[in-house]
Amino acid sequence: MEQILFRHNRPGRVVTFEEYRSEGGFSALKKGLTTMSPDGVQQTVIDSGMRGRGGAGFPTGKKWSFVPRNLPGPRWLICNCDEMEPGTYKDRILLESNPYSLVEGIILACYAIGVRHAFIFIRRGYEQAAANLKNAVAEAHGAGFLGENIFGSGFSCDVDIHLSAGRYICGEETALMNSLEGRRANPRAKPPFPAIKGLWGGPTVVNNVESLANVPYIIAHGAEWFKGTAATAEASGMKLFCVSGHVANPGCFELPLGTRLGEIIYGPCGGMRHGSSFKACLPGGASTPYLTAEQLDVAMDFDPVAKEGSRLGTGGIVVFDQHTCMVGATLNLVRFYARESCGWCTPCREGLPYVVHLLEKIEAGQGREEHIQILKEHVQRLNYAFCALAPGAMGPVDGLLRHFEDEVREHITKSRCPFGGS
Repeated sequence: MEQILFRHNRPGRVVTFEEYRSEGGFSALKKGLTTMSPDGVQQTVIDSGMRGRGGAGFPTGKKWSFVPRNLPGPRWLICNCDEMEPGTYKDRILLESNPYSLVEGIILACYAIGVRHAFIFIRRGYEQAAANLKNAVAEAHGAGFLGENIFGSGFSCDVDIHLSAGRYICGEETALMNSLEGRRANPRAKPPFPAIKGLWGGPTVVNNVESLANVPYIIAHGAEWFKGTAATAEASGMKLFCVSGHVANPGCFELPLGTRLGEIIYGPCGGMRHGSSFKACLPGGASTPYLTAEQLDVAMDFDPVAKEGSRLGTGGIVVFDQHTCMVGATLNLVRFYARESCGWCTPCREGLPYVVHLLEKIEAGQGREEHIQILKEHVQRLNYAFCALAPGAMGPVDGLLRHFEDEVREHITKSRCPFGGS
C-alpha cells in the first residue's frame, strides 16, 4: 500500500536529511515558493479536502483562510504537538521517524498565511521527537530552507521549538497560546477567535503535526492526487491510526482515510489477541464514545463515525475484549480528565469529580438505580463547559450508557463488579 507520511521511514532509526532530500524532500517547498502564490498554496490545500488530523476535523485550508491579509503587525503559526490524549501517539511515532515533512509543511503553511515566525509546541516527555526536530530545523537553516529570502523568493521564515510543561489542557489551542506566552494554561473566551486575535494579540493559526506534515505532499502532487489516496470518494488523504489494547499487533499504521474499522483491527493489527473477542473500542482517543461489534463495518472517516454516535478524533483506537469491565474502563478515563482539568469553569471543576464519584460507587457495588439517570444528566450538562475538555471527558460516559447500560445496571443489582473489579 502506498505510504505518504511513512514513505521515508527507516527501520529502527530516524531518516537523515540527505535521505529525505534524495527522496524528493523539500522539492514541494521550492515548488510552492518559486512557482505558486501564497493564495495558490492555500487554495490547493483547500481543494485537497484535508480535514485537521488533531481531533476536531476542521478543514485545514479553510482554517488558514480565516486569517485576514490586511491586518497590520505580525501573525503566527503554532504546530500543536502537545499530544496527551490517552490512546494517541501518532505524532510521536511520526517525528521519531521523520521530522522533515513537518518542518517543510510548516514553512509552506507560513508562506500561505503570511507568517514569518512559527512555533512547535511539544510536550516535554517527547525527548527523542524534540531532539529530532531540533536537528531538522538546524539542517533546514543550514541548507537555506529557513531564514532570510528562501529560494530567492523574498519570503523569510524562522521556527522555534518550545517544550511544554506538560498538561492535557495545553492541547486546547487557546490554553496553548496562554502557556506559550508564559501564562497559566486556561482556555480563552471565543470570540475573538485566534485567526483574528491569538498569540500576543496577533492573528494565529494552530495546526496539528499530522496535518502540517501532509502539506508538502499535497503541494507536490496536487489536490486531486491527495483525494485519490483515500478509501472512499467522500474521504480525502491517508490517516495515521494508532491502535492499542487487546489486539494481537498494536501499533501505528498509515492507512487510507475511510478504511473500515474491522479492516484495521483484523488487518494490520492481526485481529484480537489469543483468547479474546472484540467487545468495544474508543475509535478516536479517550474523549470519544465507544463503538461496539455491531459497528465494525463503519468507515473510519469523520462523518461516518459521527453518524454512529462517536468521533474519529485523533484516530487513536483503543480496543477492549469481552473480559473488560466497561464501567471500570470508563472510570479510568474520567479520572484522567478530572485530574487534568484546569479548574477554570464550574461544570468541569465540580462535575467531573462528581462523575468519578458516581462511577466509583457503581464499580464498587454501591451504586443505585438513580445514579444512571444522574450520569445521563451530566452527559448533557457538561456540554456547557468553557472549553471542550468536559464534553470530551463525557464521551466515554455517553458511550457506556448508550451501549452498556445493562452492564452498569448489573453492577448495581449484584452489588459488585461482575468482572471481578473493585
